[in-house]
Amino acid sequence: MSTLKAALFDLDGVVFDTEPQYTVFWGSQCRLYHPERPGLEHEIKGQTLTQIYDQWFSGPLLSEQPIITERLNNYESQMHYDYIEGFERLIADLHAHGVKTAVVTSSNLPKMQAVYRYQPTFQQLFDAILTSEDFERSKPDPDCYLKAAERLGAQTDECIVFEDSFNGLRSGKAAKMKVVGLTTTNPAESIRALSDIQISDYRYMDFNQLSSLL
Repeated sequence: MSTLKAALFDLDGVVFDTEPQYTVFWGSQCRLYHPERPGLEHEIKGQTLTQIYDQWFSGPLLSEQPIITERLNNYESQMHYDYIEGFERLIADLHAHGVKTAVVTSSNLPKMQAVYRYQPTFQQLFDAILTSEDFERSKPDPDCYLKAAERLGAQTDECIVFEDSFNGLRSGKAAKMKVVGLTTTNPAESIRALSDIQISDYRYMDFNQLSSLL
């Protein structure tokens, strides 16, 4: 049995309850550019900005990408970044047991500056924060989680990944790590095959329960 040495957290829908806010933003953009595809904002959940652009805003809409990016940056600077229930308590428990923690997110540095303004003590919760600038390949590729494990000096079988999106869950599994699936974006039944346990928040999660997954 391996020892839990590192807990690796995606950001939106995992640390922060931000997914409903992104649904509002992308709903407005999808209705503007793709009125023929109602509900598209739900289809693109969990995709990186590059993936969204490549699939839905390329070709004739290529010139709109910088405009959408500026709107998104402005929107993110005004968003609320509130922790999912029980998250701070779990982090404290993990640190008390010597477990290192990291954020592994596809968000960029401008977005993270907005996070730091809203949550001034955010950076103190983690031993490392990896953003899109740190990765060569986006989720579902395992590159980001393998880099995070290396940064924290942990083997893959000593890490647990916390994710909510399909691409993120696949990334954690591809990295050969145990995966906790958050049901903040997708229902438990739809992510069950991609995660070892499914939770709605962190109220009943602690070091001992996580260690039992390894």
